[in-house]
Amino acid sequence: MDARGTDLKKELDATLQARRELGEEYESALVESFLEKVDQRIDGAVDRRLRRQLAEQQMVAARDARSPRATDSWGERFGFGIVSLVLAIPLSAIGGSAGRLPGLLITWVGIVGVNAVQAARTTPGLFGRRHRPSKDPDWEG
Repeated sequence: MDARGTDLKKELDATLQARRELGEEYESALVESFLEKVDQRIDGAVDRRLRRQLAEQQMVAARDARSPRATDSWGERFGFGIVSLVLAIPLSAIGGSAGRLPGLLITWVGIVGVNAVQAARTTPGLFGRRHRPSKDPDWEG
């Protein structure tokens, strides 16, 4: 049991002891007081959780705003593809004349590689990168 649970157990023990000493006429007031403390604990845990989630969302938004992906647009990706294909013509001629079929294959592997890197950079999660949510210590048992 963590420190918060121990404190709550002590509060319950104190409430029960006070009920024994004061009698049944104060029972409803003691129960109300204890339930108010429990509500405060729950509200505090929910507030911490919401603040943490908001901070995580703000960090993700700030990180995305600074990343190169934030400035990428469909036009930039389309332009990169067009430039890549235009440059593929002279590169294919050079690779094919210098190295025959192996030279041509190496040239096209390079062209495809450059385009794959560009696609991975501009498309989040393209190659299986996913965000895993963090565990919440406030609600673990």
